[in-house]
Amino acid sequence: MGKEIERKFLVNGKIPSSVKGFTLQQGYLQLQKERSVRIRTIESANKINGYLTIKGIGDETGASRYEFEIEIPVPDAKYLLTLCDQPLIKKTRYNYPFGGFLWEIDEFHDVNAGLILAEIELESINQEFDIPDFIGKEVTGEVEYYNLMLLKNPFTAWK
Repeated sequence: MGKEIERKFLVNGKIPSSVKGFTLQQGYLQLQKERSVRIRTIESANKINGYLTIKGIGDETGASRYEFEIEIPVPDAKYLLTLCDQPLIKKTRYNYPFGGFLWEIDEFHDVNAGLILAEIELESINQEFDIPDFIGKEVTGEVEYYNLMLLKNPFTAWK
C-alpha cells in the first residue's frame, strides 16, 4: 500500500489559462476519521474512468496517510456513487507543471462553488518546492478543507 504525502493550498487568483481541465465526481461510502472509502469518476475528452480509493488516518501534520487505489469498471463506479453520502463532490481538476512538480488545482462546483484548492504531492514530508504566484495560504491539515468534510459542511455554507 502506498503512502501519500501532499500539501494543500488555497488558490488566490486565476487558474493559469494554459492548463486544460477534466471533470471529477466523487462520493464516500465510508466517512470516518480513521478511514475513508471513496468512489470517483474522472471524465476527460471522450474517456471516463472509475476508481475505488481507501485512505487511512493522516499523520499529525495532515500531510501524509496511507492510500490504496484501484481502477474499477465505469458502470460499477456510477452505481456505487448512487450509494454514497450526498451531495457528491463535483470539481474540475487542472494539472499545472511547475518547478519540477505537478500541481493539481481543483475548482469546486455546486455546493462547494467558489472554493479553489491546489495540492502538490511530495516524496518526503520535508521536501522543498517552489510555489507558483497564484498560490495562497497553506491549508494542509485544516480539516474543513478535506473533501469528505466538504460533504458535511459545504463551502457555500461557510460564514
